[in-house]
Parts: sequence; structure tokens; C-alpha cells
Amino acid sequence: MNDNEVRVLVVDDGRDNREFIVDYVLKPNGYTALVARDGLEGMDMVRKYHPDVILLDLQMPRMNGMQVLDALNDEGWSIPVILMTFHGSEEIAIEVYRKGVRDYVKKPYTVDEMLDALDRCLSEVRLRREKDALTERLLQANRTLNRRVQELNTLYQIGKSVTALVSMEQLLVRVVDAATQVIGAEQGSLLLLDGNQLVCRAVKQRGDASAQPTNEVSSDQIAWHAIQSGKAVVFSPEELRKHRAQNPMLPTAVAAVPLMIGERVMGVISVANLQVDAVPFTQQDGAMLSALGDYAAIAIENARNYAALRETTQQESRSIRSAFERYVAPSVVDRVLENPDALQLGGRRREISVLFADMRAYTAFSEHAPPEDVVSLLNEYFKIATDVIFGREGTLDKFLGDAVMAFFNAPEDQPDHPYRAIDAAVALQIAVAERNTSVAGEGLAFGIGVHLGEVVVGNIGTARAMNYTAIGDTVNVAKRLQERAMPGQILISSEVYNRISDQVEIEEIGEITVKGRQKPILVYNLLALA
Repeated sequence: MNDNEVRVLVVDDGRDNREFIVDYVLKPNGYTALVARDGLEGMDMVRKYHPDVILLDLQMPRMNGMQVLDALNDEGWSIPVILMTFHGSEEIAIEVYRKGVRDYVKKPYTVDEMLDALDRCLSEVRLRREKDALTERLLQANRTLNRRVQELNTLYQIGKSVTALVSMEQLLVRVVDAATQVIGAEQGSLLLLDGNQLVCRAVKQRGDASAQPTNEVSSDQIAWHAIQSGKAVVFSPEELRKHRAQNPMLPTAVAAVPLMIGERVMGVISVANLQVDAVPFTQQDGAMLSALGDYAAIAIENARNYAALRETTQQESRSIRSAFERYVAPSVVDRVLENPDALQLGGRRREISVLFADMRAYTAFSEHAPPEDVVSLLNEYFKIATDVIFGREGTLDKFLGDAVMAFFNAPEDQPDHPYRAIDAAVALQIAVAERNTSVAGEGLAFGIGVHLGEVVVGNIGTARAMNYTAIGDTVNVAKRLQERAMPGQILISSEVYNRISDQVEIEEIGEITVKGRQKPILVYNLLALA
């Protein structure tokens, strides 16, 4: 199965319903259909195929829908579930949503109704896939970088006698200085191949204290001879005497070695003596120069690779940062890029402030508006929310349909995280109101809930699919507060109010009962920041 296909598991003991979904809903719309006749078979299919969405019947033999939901939760599966049943009571709806159901379709249903439910669920699946793909790219980039850095470090150790400098220009100068010192030559040069030309990049003239950088095309025939032979060449004064008769400026002794990586020649190191009574170079001098040439070739290749790798890594980091920062706060990206171990699975307990914001009247709007308008409006409001959250250095956990979850005080410590969360909530309502005032047409509002407490925060999931997220009762309470909030309203818990009581104006709502909690929660309506 490729990464782009969507696998939908249909778990229903009714053959007619299974065939209707497969033949009229899934196959015509490009979904990959998986079928199970009861809950036990359905769980086997989940473990084997890892579907993207589950269409689940409630009443089934052997294992019913409720038991399947419990099994999914017990085994840690986070697959979106759409429940299909003839029973549509509020009690059942509340119970299944508590167990993790994303949507609810009553039988009999139409093809369009089922497709709409699938599309709503798949928005979360697509987002998760994008985040997983980005995470995998980031992991691969760090693995490649670590491997290459290790290789470069090895090369550096081999050539450290002449490669203490990173700058290519300074490196070439250092190599020429080392060559003249090792051989005891009066002058030397380093020439690199550039296409069909030989370019002198560093030279030390007789009497100079050290070599100097240069960039001149050379026609040195001895250097070309070393390149063509692939071996060190040493010319004695006797071998050069007949040439000096025609040109007294020629050296009295010359040694040249090719710079090679494997079978590839990249240039030449050449040394020379000019004085008539200078000591001639020996074959041992040629061997020593060859050893230095091996170090120099590795060092030059090292410097080139390092420069290219640095540029590639910077470009890839910019690309990954640009894409990844759409989903998490910049501080998370910095932490991951600087520390690959931060991508390991696991979390730690810490206190955070959680903000949930959900669009009101979105469902009604999406039912009547064209899909293009729905997506455009959704993106516009999500951009407003993202700008507000990132502006206060919050972590954008996820988009849930038309809702946004964010938290503060992780991964970086933020001692004022309750205020940051409240400030973000107020700023979000103001920004949405300003947008609705300035733009003609449909306008929506957010209902917001804010709560604080301890959670486990970190990379949750599997080695192949993980999210940087927060898990715990604190998250659930914040979501429940958001569900109670009216359009444009911000509901905060007493835990939040007690931390910032001198910084806000509130209206006490009273105690409310939250699903899953025995004790009621004291809730306040946030009116303004003081």
C-alpha cells in the first residue's frame, strides 16, 4: 500500500450494509476497503493493516462496538472511528464520543452523509500524515548529517597536520608551506585542475616567509607530466641542465606529485630549488612529498565536502523549518534541529496551561457553503489562531476539525504560562472580531476553554508515527470548558483564576459537572484582562 491511499475498515455484521458501503461509498471514491464481520475480526484487521478510518457498527455478535472502542483504547490505537447504528440516543452519543469516536452516523444513511463523515475524519488523518512525513524527513536529515560529520571528522584526523584551518584558501597556503618545509625547498606551489585548465592557487617564491594565495592559469609542463603519469616525478639538476641552457630562469631541481582521491586527480604539489649549488631532490624526497600529497588531497576533499554539506544542510534545515513551523512552535523546531535525541519517544510530567478554541456555527456554515469556501474560511481562522499562539510562544498541538488545541510551558519553561494562555485567548477573540468586522460575508466566532494542571508532555506514538503532544486530565477539562463556552466567550477554571486573579476581570459561572470527573469544577467567564 502506498502512502497516498486511504484504508477504511468496515466493521459490521450486516452483509447488506458492508456491501453498500464498499460498492457505493468507498470504491467509487478511491478508498481502499477493508471488511470485518464482527468486532473480533475487526480488531485482527486493525492489528494487521493499520487502517486510517474505522466505520464501526454498534450491535454485533462476539464483540460489539463499545467493546471494540475499549479494545482500541486499551491497545493505544488512535484511529478515527465513525459509529454506525440504528440507536441514536444522546446517552449513546455521549458514551461513544468519550471512548474516542470522531463522528456518528445513524442508519439508514445516504452516500453523501457517509462521505461527509469520512471527509471530516480524514482531515485529522491527513494532518497526521503530513506531520509524520515531516518528522521522518527531519530524522533522516539528522541521521545523514551525523553520518557525514563523522566521516568528515575522520578525514580531519588523517590530515590534521595540514588542515587545522577550515578556509580553503588558508588550507592551500598551509599545504605549500608544509611542502617546502618538509622537503627543504626554496619555492613551491599548489595547482588545482579546473576543467581542462591547471590553476595555481597558492605559491611560495624564493625569499618569501610564507606562501600566498593566487589564482592564475599555469602551463607548467612538469605539473602536467605528474598529472598524466599519476605518480611523483623528480628531476635532478642533470636532467634539467639542457633546459636551463635555453632558459636560465628554470629551477635546478624539481619535484612534483599529483593530488589524488582514488583514481581521480585533483591537482599537483610542486617544489623547486633555484640555486645552482642547491641540494638536489632524492627519490626519498619524492616519497615524502607523496605522503604529504595524500594528506593534502584528503584535506582539500574534506574542505570541499564540508562546504557543500554545510550549504546543503542549511538549505534542508531551512526547508524543514519552513514546513514544520506550520504545525509546532519555533522553539520546538529549534530544539529538534539542535538535538536529534529530542525526537525519541517518551514524555515527562510537567504543569502546563491548555487552551481549546472551537468555531461556533461552523457545521451549519459548512453544510450550505461550497467546499472551497469552507476550506478558505477554515484556513483563514486557523491562521489567526496560529499567529496569536505563536506570538506568545505557545505550542500548537493540533487542529481537530474546526477546533484548535495549544499549550504553554512546554517544551520551554514559561513561568507566566497561565497569563500567556489567557492573553492568547483574549487576543484570539479580539482578532476574530476585528476580522469579522472588516470582512463582508460569513463570520464565525470561537468558544474558548482554558485550564491548567499536570500532564505528560512529549513525543507520543510509535517510532514511525509520533506527535509532540500533551496527555492527561488537564487536556480533557480544557476541552470540556470549551464545549460549554458560548460564541465569543472564554471560560477558565478556578485553577487558572487563582494564579492570575489580580490580572483579570471575571464573572463567576459556578460549579459545573464534567464528564469523567467525580468532583465538579468551579468555572469563571473571563471578561477582560486588567
